Amino acid sequence: MNFRQYPADRIRNVGLFGHGGSGKTSLAEALLFDTKATTRLGRVDEGNTVTDYDPDEIKRRISVSAAIAPVEWRDTKINVIDAPGYADFVGDVKSALRVADAAIIVIDASAGVEVGTEQAWRLADERGIPRMIVINKMDRENADFGQALASARAAFGNAVAPIQFPVGSEKQFRGVVDLLAEEAHCYTDSTSGEFESGPIPDELKEDEELYRRQLVESIAEQDEELMMRYLEDEPISTEELAAGLKQCVADGVVVPVLVGSATMNRGVPQLLDAIVDLLPSAADVRVTGMVNGAEVEVAPVDGAPTVALAFKTMADPHVGRVTYLRVYSGAVKSNTHLWNASRGEDERLGQLFFARGKEHINTDTIGAGDIGAVAKLASVVTGDTLSEQSKPIVLDGVDFPGTSYSTSVHPKTKTDLDKMGPALQRLVEEDPTLQLSRDPSSGETILSGLGEPHVQIALERMSRRFGVNVELGLPRVPYRETISAKTIAEYKHKKQTGGAGQYGHVFLELEPLPDADFEFGEKVFGGSVPRNFYPAVEKGVREGMESGPMAGFPVVNVKVTLTDGSYHAVDSNEMSFKIASKEAFKKGILQGKPVLLEPVMTLRVTVPETYTGDVMSDLNTKRAHVSGMNPGPNGSTTIEATVPAAEVQRYATDLRSITQGRGSFTTDFSHYQPVPPHIADQVKAAAAKHAEASHA
Repeated sequence: MNFRQYPADRIRNVGLFGHGGSGKTSLAEALLFDTKATTRLGRVDEGNTVTDYDPDEIKRRISVSAAIAPVEWRDTKINVIDAPGYADFVGDVKSALRVADAAIIVIDASAGVEVGTEQAWRLADERGIPRMIVINKMDRENADFGQALASARAAFGNAVAPIQFPVGSEKQFRGVVDLLAEEAHCYTDSTSGEFESGPIPDELKEDEELYRRQLVESIAEQDEELMMRYLEDEPISTEELAAGLKQCVADGVVVPVLVGSATMNRGVPQLLDAIVDLLPSAADVRVTGMVNGAEVEVAPVDGAPTVALAFKTMADPHVGRVTYLRVYSGAVKSNTHLWNASRGEDERLGQLFFARGKEHINTDTIGAGDIGAVAKLASVVTGDTLSEQSKPIVLDGVDFPGTSYSTSVHPKTKTDLDKMGPALQRLVEEDPTLQLSRDPSSGETILSGLGEPHVQIALERMSRRFGVNVELGLPRVPYRETISAKTIAEYKHKKQTGGAGQYGHVFLELEPLPDADFEFGEKVFGGSVPRNFYPAVEKGVREGMESGPMAGFPVVNVKVTLTDGSYHAVDSNEMSFKIASKEAFKKGILQGKPVLLEPVMTLRVTVPETYTGDVMSDLNTKRAHVSGMNPGPNGSTTIEATVPAAEVQRYATDLRSITQGRGSFTTDFSHYQPVPPHIADQVKAAAAKHAEASHA
């Protein structure tokens, strides 16, 4: 099939957001089925849904990546973005929110508002986009519309207002009451989506009056004329209420609540109608961009200069790297050139297509306001803007969260070693919430992400796509070594073989240097060490600093002074003095009461107030020093503490279990401090074991 071109006012870009398991993917499946985009209703349990097509998603039965599912309904194209619900994949939630013009928050009728619901709401709030709530799974055991609605109002305020409520619940859930049209839509027993509209059952009349009065009041409150008519009991037409509601939704002062069951395919046509009637079109959206340092407005007009944002990158096993684009102005055409305004490079575009899950539907044009994709772009990465070279407009990119979980990655075999670097690079290009680095002191390759599942799924994907197998470990903590007392060390390097010998002899004074890593000086009298050997002495000391004698960690905070020595007119050379000074330095460290230093981080933990006690108790077990607590918005508290890096390597996992996923944190390096003796012994033993394994 092919999509026809739709003008921006007939396009809706909506995202499905909410807690993992609330039924977003099943809802996308029902939207596809009811709009005849698919011929069967796929199921997450059976691994045959359109938007969860990745092997990781099928295996785990969760969404790990945002997927696009365009559908057509009432002469309108709706680009549905099915976003993941788990915190580890919040990068894709942010990508989806960056290009969605409205958010549909999906709530499980038996569970109410959960952690992921709160997170999705908060992120949508930050973007300032209109929202709509769908209370899903009304057929589930313990489904309770009243309770789910109450939890939504408690969490998100009184702007939450039902425009529907259910006919029956659990196994008896058979339809929805439309409060604007004042009629009931009752479904047949199959999942065909067929329903009959008729009068509201008598037993629901009381509920209907209560909810309708609340809804009319919510709408009228925003319009003086309607308010006067409402107070004077004058009739207000359904059309007037619908128009008022649309404006209220756009302004964010009313959040309509709908009900349904995605797996039973009930309430879905009514949701499609609400998307078309109440949510903003792509034509209503204005964004600002920068061109040559000046701010400009970008409007979704077809004839205007082209401006498109790359909001997601994926590695497709068949066509290579796929870039998803939202066109904000003008039109993007197949087999043309555009300017990557973010990087100042020309970019050739090949065949464009609309993506529906893994299906690619070719198109010649992606018009203003629409979402499409293109493969094999050379320079474009997620967050870049494609525009025209004559008017290189740059839009804001995607604001991705910082990483909170790191693991060291080691190849399993020699073959894996050769392929690991490029494969990891590909992963990071596809997912900007992953970061790749190399620890200069340990030489380890470090992969960082948003949590353990996030990193593990990425590496499983790498194994499947590129055949690279790796082992994971805790990154080595970058300890340091130093001295705590002043000392003088002497070393004589003397070697006599056939021909020229080697001779170097030095006295080094070592003293603690708290405010700097290293300082080298000399106080040699009477030329006992010729000046031309001073650089060799310093070089030997620097080599000795690379690996300290306690546990093999770099040496810091030391001032070294060359005070004396001797030389041989024939046998002395730079190499001899370098060796002598390196050995003298090692001796000096051991004489100077050596201490092990550990990195200390500044930790900022933001949690709901109810969890502060538990978080503080946990920090006390981690040798943390709490420096302050600051109240934040929405009943949150930010705890500031300094804590040894070794204690918080897996803090992402710890905090998630303490706060049920409601906490977040950031860490920054603060300083180094001496390691307590009992822990220093453990570190030395582990370092010795590591050195043994390396030499095995």
